[in-house]
Amino acid sequence: MDLAELRQEWNSVLDQLESIDRIAWISFFDARLAEFDGQTLHLDFSDSRKFGSAHEYSEIRDRQIATLKSVINQVIGINVEIVLV
Repeated sequence: MDLAELRQEWNSVLDQLESIDRIAWISFFDARLAEFDGQTLHLDFSDSRKFGSAHEYSEIRDRQIATLKSVINQVIGINVEIVLV
């Protein structure tokens, strides 16, 4: 699977993520799929940072990333690592 194919499936991933964990969905719905080498998915949040505030989500980010990885596996059938840029 390449980045273009993953982008085609991304809305399905987000729909499934929302049904499992709405907070995780809120965290990832505005991420841009920047790179994918078949194993590691780079999510870019640079556009969404302009709307950011002083909120700190690092305590729950690991759980949200694990949920997203699980949903990608459920929907698309691949295991990925997630890198936030």
